[in-house]
Amino acid sequence: MDYLSQILGIAEENKGIITSSKVTKLKIPRVYLTKLKDSGKLQKIDTGIYAMPEVWEDEFFVLQTRYSAGVFSHDSALFLNGYTDRTPAIITMTFPYGYHAKTLKGRIIIKKANPGLYETGIQTVITPAGHSVRVYSIERTLCDIFRGKNANDVEQNLPALKKYINSPARNIAQLLEYADKFRVISRMRRYLEVLI
Repeated sequence: MDYLSQILGIAEENKGIITSSKVTKLKIPRVYLTKLKDSGKLQKIDTGIYAMPEVWEDEFFVLQTRYSAGVFSHDSALFLNGYTDRTPAIITMTFPYGYHAKTLKGRIIIKKANPGLYETGIQTVITPAGHSVRVYSIERTLCDIFRGKNANDVEQNLPALKKYINSPARNIAQLLEYADKFRVISRMRRYLEVLI
């Protein structure tokens, strides 16, 4: 199999997307990505990320690929976890303290977390375009939105919490454990007492 066919085959296996780092790992010269781009068989959607022309661009996947230390959080995590149908206008990602995300400024909302909290609640979900990305669990996300600047925004926070309470997948013990860890236990208990 020649390099061009090999690259296209890998892209097809990955829902039409391939990265230059994947091509390098396979010891295929990157010039073949350029040839495929020039011929119209691939299009460059971001630095080091290429897609077949018929593929729907998945901004969540692109950001996760470019900035692998980031985890989708806050309203982006609500959306990816299925607790809101409102697509976020600007995507929010959380990074560990010390991560330099200068190239992201203006593109996304950047949140920082210390190492002890950064790892809490990370899971993998499938985006609407069918790609796997890292996102915080709904329990962690509820704690994040109840402790942030918009903690008292009942219109934003209450619908997600109500949906969570009515979900058969709810894990109240996990939610309270995280609420204690993130120091929002008293606020969370007040809302839970009203809803349960």
